[in-house]
Amino acid sequence: MTSLRRIQSCFALLRQPCTWSCRTATACRLLHTTHLSPAVNRQQLHRLTGVSLSAWRLKSSGDFSSGQPTGFTQEEEEDEDVLDDSEVEELFQQQAPEGIGEGQQRVFIVHPDVKWGSRKQHLTTAELMMAEAVGLVNTLDNWRVVDKIIMSTKTPEKKKIFGKGNFQTLTEKIRQTAGVTAVFVNVERLSPLSERELEEAWGVKVFDRYSVVLHIFRCNARTREAKLQISLAEIPLLRSRLRNEITNMDQQGGGARYIGGSGETLLEVQQRLLKEREMKIRSALEKLRKKRHLLRSQRTHKEFPIVSVLGYTNCGKTTLIKALTGDSGLQPRNQLFATLDVTVHAGQLPSRMTVLYVDTIGFLSQLPHQLIDSFSATLEDIKHSDLLVHVRDISHPETVNQKVNVLNVLKNLQIPDRLMSSMIEVHNKTDLVDDYQITEPGVLPISALEERGLDELQRAVEDQIVNSTGKHILDLKVDLSTPQLSWLYKEAAVQDVQVDADEGSAVIRVIISRAAYGRYKKLFK
Repeated sequence: MTSLRRIQSCFALLRQPCTWSCRTATACRLLHTTHLSPAVNRQQLHRLTGVSLSAWRLKSSGDFSSGQPTGFTQEEEEDEDVLDDSEVEELFQQQAPEGIGEGQQRVFIVHPDVKWGSRKQHLTTAELMMAEAVGLVNTLDNWRVVDKIIMSTKTPEKKKIFGKGNFQTLTEKIRQTAGVTAVFVNVERLSPLSERELEEAWGVKVFDRYSVVLHIFRCNARTREAKLQISLAEIPLLRSRLRNEITNMDQQGGGARYIGGSGETLLEVQQRLLKEREMKIRSALEKLRKKRHLLRSQRTHKEFPIVSVLGYTNCGKTTLIKALTGDSGLQPRNQLFATLDVTVHAGQLPSRMTVLYVDTIGFLSQLPHQLIDSFSATLEDIKHSDLLVHVRDISHPETVNQKVNVLNVLKNLQIPDRLMSSMIEVHNKTDLVDDYQITEPGVLPISALEERGLDELQRAVEDQIVNSTGKHILDLKVDLSTPQLSWLYKEAAVQDVQVDADEGSAVIRVIISRAAYGRYKKLFK
């Protein structure tokens, strides 16, 4: 009844004439709700309406706790589609799905073990999948696993996932476990209906892999782009929560009512506001995508080859890049999804060719397409690489299944065949495997932590880069009295210059494309 009373209490206020300068009718209705009662603060308003008030700035009169109308002024924006840093941060903080990040969580993990059918896992076991679920929970501060259970099911598509007998047994076990504050059902996504029924049956918050992984992302987000992408990925969760709340209100007779003569029900208003929010986030991400394209164009113009280092989460990508580049600013962490943003680090190959190593977000099994789509701006960098390096944690018991999941994600991203066929596969963490033996052809064993096997990897990277980019590594003798040297600096990547002052010449080591070398010979030979 609480939600219904909150909505009903504002109907009279919504009919009052507006005395503020509001951008739109929507804004007018929302701003009127800021004085529902002395008890309704800014956060409660956000939960009620599903909208951020970051487009307006607090002026001088009134406050949210006084119960009096608060003065706002609309700030002019140069670009309506651009969210500034403060707006991104406010959106990010206010949009968090309710309940998931609030205080400590004592989690009961349930893994549905599908015995047959299309959802049965063939490359892993229920025990290993449970271990990964435990790892996800342990990644989060203030979360801990209080108990876990693997429960067989023949009906994973049902609302309650399990048959009647198993569900009753599970419910009794959860209720008898002291201190449980949440249940993590280790499935890709729960439908809104399933989530609501499970929460009603167990009396605590229920999470799926989508919501837990998103919360890990949220805790690790540092940059504007990461926060925008997470905000976009949270939209489906907000829609699910909205449908659940409206369904509850409909059962109480309040959800289908029209608001203040607007011709819109509460559900329609909130759906529209979510859609507007989603469009603004997508517009901001598209601008960032264009900026990324510009940066890629600049790197291409400078002829820096791009090597994307990818793999399953926590496979050692960042540790490897740190070993290859000597970048002391990189601080690898032994946790899932420590890297959410694409970072670029320069390193040199044996020929002194400079390459840019791209550290990418880690992959995970059973990630919904919506989550991958939200991070498409980040993952798009992989498509524009000159070479892919697939890092595998060869010490992990699920290393084969992890490889399959990574390859499936790359397939869904429609990575070009030329990149897939030239991809270098690296077996990392061989120091953790007793008597490691190569069992697959064409792989390179390394230990990034102990910096073993890196010379062989760098030579392999150099060979593939030269082949894939059509470049030559040449030592050219030039006359310093001619424009040869300046031409090479402009049209090729000059790696080394050895000057002979007596002769007025120099030997220049360059990395140069076939086309550019052809032009060079035509001009200077």
